[in-house]
Amino acid sequence: MNDSNQTTNMSYVYLLSSTAALGGLLFGYDTAVIAGAIGFLQTKFELSATMTGWAASSAIWGCVLGAMVAGYFSDKYGRKKVLFVTAVLFSISALGSAMPDTLTQFVIARFIGGVGVGAASMLSPLYISEIAPAKKRGMLVTLYQLAIVLGINIVYFINLKIASSGTETWNVEMGWRYMLGSEIIPAALFFVMLLLVPESPRWLASKNRTEEASKILNKVNGNIQGEKVLNEIKETLKTEKGTVKELFSKSLRPALLIGMVLALFSQITGINAIIYYAPEIFKNIGFDAESSLFQTVIIGVVNTIFTFVAIGFIDKVGRRKLLLWGLTGMIICLCSVGFVFYTEQSASILTLIFILGFIACFASSLGPIPWVIISEIFPTKTRGLAMSCATFMVWLGVVAITQFTPVMLENLGGAFTFWVFMVNAIFLLGFIYKKLPETSGKTLEEIEESWKQ
Repeated sequence: MNDSNQTTNMSYVYLLSSTAALGGLLFGYDTAVIAGAIGFLQTKFELSATMTGWAASSAIWGCVLGAMVAGYFSDKYGRKKVLFVTAVLFSISALGSAMPDTLTQFVIARFIGGVGVGAASMLSPLYISEIAPAKKRGMLVTLYQLAIVLGINIVYFINLKIASSGTETWNVEMGWRYMLGSEIIPAALFFVMLLLVPESPRWLASKNRTEEASKILNKVNGNIQGEKVLNEIKETLKTEKGTVKELFSKSLRPALLIGMVLALFSQITGINAIIYYAPEIFKNIGFDAESSLFQTVIIGVVNTIFTFVAIGFIDKVGRRKLLLWGLTGMIICLCSVGFVFYTEQSASILTLIFILGFIACFASSLGPIPWVIISEIFPTKTRGLAMSCATFMVWLGVVAITQFTPVMLENLGGAFTFWVFMVNAIFLLGFIYKKLPETSGKTLEEIEESWKQ
């Protein structure tokens, strides 16, 4: 028998996973592109502070809707079809937000893009988890988080290049349009790449399209392992009802709780406060405006580098252990940053070190791992709906942090704001220690069966 019929076809797996991960790149690109454009938009449309906030956050509200509905549609119509829809939504948003004559037109276009972001934020890791071999699943799903980080970093440099290409007047009239319109390039690439990938084999099996599922599983895993995985899927599907009631059943309730807690706390332990408000934080501790913007570039680089740490260790060390280590480091760094604020010392470099330490710990643990876990702990027939519930909590956390971090900084001060994040991280550390089982190296069907024991 040919070796290719017995071993995993990793080049094919990487193609499929990288294509799905492009949804993450668009996630990062779409959410970060507004940072370079919002100042020029504010001038162009003469926006008040309230309306500026509305223009900046309109996409986030679309994300909430996208996360809520994508699971239902992906369970009903397939993962690939809904991913195609997200690529179309990204394209419409890119063109629409680059050509508005009024703020209302801009907000509508950004909301449409947000729906795509919210949907892709649950569908991309879900698709990767359902296509990936068990031993490589953690690393492959982590590519999604890496793509988010790369999307953010890429658009920061694109915004900088566009802004430096003209005068302030040109940027107010045209520069921001090029920034937002540039998203059409990765959106079109995502659409074209999706033409090359198949539907999720586990979704196909759940719809009794066994022959199609078998071909894909054999191509990914080799014939012997592919047939073994298919048999496991079929046996597991026999016991699944695929109903909302099943999702909230006693046996699966712990999985749903774990998914929702991980999703929410990945956002409310400080990462978005630092990403969104880093320049203001650095100015408060002694950096000038130009240096503060440069620090955000350093944060992006550290975030990227340590995401590779997660990629390298998530399947070797395990999800649970990596989360416990990372959260411990985050707690130490958050405590230290709060202490510097509390003592009112002008320890700019020291604070930068602690913040970069926090970013490193987050990027190697709490950044990518929740996406991995929530994509692998739910039953096949209700996986889309369950991930919608968990991903909804992600965007709920993003909304909360975006709205309340400035209020906390103003009313509580920097010290107690970071200590609130620290308390959240301590709670999550205890929750993971008590509730989270190790899922590394197990097939999705083995993980599902473990909840029933």
